[in-house]
Amino acid sequence: MLIYYGTGRRKNSSSRVFMKNGNGNIVINKINIDKYVYMNLKKYIIISPMIITNLIDKFDLFITVKGGGYSSQLYAIRLGISRAIVKYNENFKNILKKLKYLTRDSRSVERKKFGLKKSRKKPQYSKR
Repeated sequence: MLIYYGTGRRKNSSSRVFMKNGNGNIVINKINIDKYVYMNLKKYIIISPMIITNLIDKFDLFITVKGGGYSSQLYAIRLGISRAIVKYNENFKNILKKLKYLTRDSRSVERKKFGLKKSRKKPQYSKR
C-alpha cells in the first residue's frame, strides 16, 4: 500500500496530508470532515483538488493541521492535498498549477517594530 504525503502552510497554520488507497474517507485531526467543516463551501475548498482530478472516491485522506485560524487551516489543507496529488501523478501538476492550488501564499503578519504600537501604528502625536 502506497502512502502519498503533502505539506501545506498558510500564515501560521501548517498541515500534513497522508493520502492512501481507499474509498473517499477524509479525517482531519481524528474528526470526520463533516464534523470539522460545518459549511459546504468550506468543505469544497478542501476537496476541490480531489474533485478536479477525479480522485475523490479513490483515496482516503488523513490530515493533521495546527496553528493559525480556521480559514488559513483550510487553505493549508488544500495546498497539502494538491502536493500529495502531484506526488501520486505528475500529470495533474499543470491542472492544479493553472488553478493556483500549488502556489504557497507567502503573505504573513508583519512584525512589530520598536517605538510603535503595532507594525505600522504610531503613538498619538502630542503637540504640548
